[in-house]
Amino acid sequence: MSALSLADSLNRAGATLQAAGVDSPRLDAELLLAHCLGVQRSYLLAHLEERLAAARQNPFATLVARRAAREPLAYIIGERWFYGLALAVTPAVLIPRPETELLVEAALNWVRTHGDRVCRLVDVGTGCGAIAIAVAVHTNSGAITILATDIAAEALTLARRNAERHGVAGRVAFLQSDLLAAMPQPVDVVLTNLPYVAEFDRSGLMPEVRDYEPATALFAGPDGLAQIGRLLAQAPDCVRPGGALYLEIGWNQGAAAANLARRHFPTADVAILPDLAGLDRLLCIQTH
Repeated sequence: MSALSLADSLNRAGATLQAAGVDSPRLDAELLLAHCLGVQRSYLLAHLEERLAAARQNPFATLVARRAAREPLAYIIGERWFYGLALAVTPAVLIPRPETELLVEAALNWVRTHGDRVCRLVDVGTGCGAIAIAVAVHTNSGAITILATDIAAEALTLARRNAERHGVAGRVAFLQSDLLAAMPQPVDVVLTNLPYVAEFDRSGLMPEVRDYEPATALFAGPDGLAQIGRLLAQAPDCVRPGGALYLEIGWNQGAAAANLARRHFPTADVAILPDLAGLDRLLCIQTH
């Protein structure tokens, strides 16, 4: 097999991914090649005239074929960036999305607003640990206790590994729990990105999501609110007065989610916050 330059290798890979319907074919090709070579993308782009070693050609072709089959890039390279942090991900967990960073912002804002108050936060359904770890990295007060729960032991193992990677394993406690069922004591802030995709919408999802990410982390009944409803039913006994809940929701679920929240928290302040695109994204509940 003749050795192509890195530039030609990228051009071929990009064309293959484009033909397969991948959204960002050139970028994905660059990231796959950088991963294959064990270098940063910046190094790759600065050495496009170099030849791709024969020993790397088949491994790169295999990675490209996996992506052309619409396997998510994050699962192929084994990590995803979230709130400035590189986090290990596997097919056992949902891949963190940029929209979910709004939960981190909400938590950090709550902590700043409440100053030195002793605060307990819980990230429910933590998956790879993205939310809990990002909050821990960006808060250094000893008055803040962070708990991360998940029903899946495999997810908790991965989340612990990510916490160790970012030096916050001593600040985040991990607990296997079905939502809030095993909570040892009430908390001040509940953060969660529970599944909220309606079963009806399954067929309209991108192949990367529909065919590869864990269904239990995506789908939640006919209206997508089954798991959110379960959490809200558990939450009144788990949130201290003056605390808050922040739940990620779907773009068209604001009104229904707010009504559900008021049913379980009739005296709380309930609001829906939009994402950067102006779509419904966070259900916010402030207790009294």
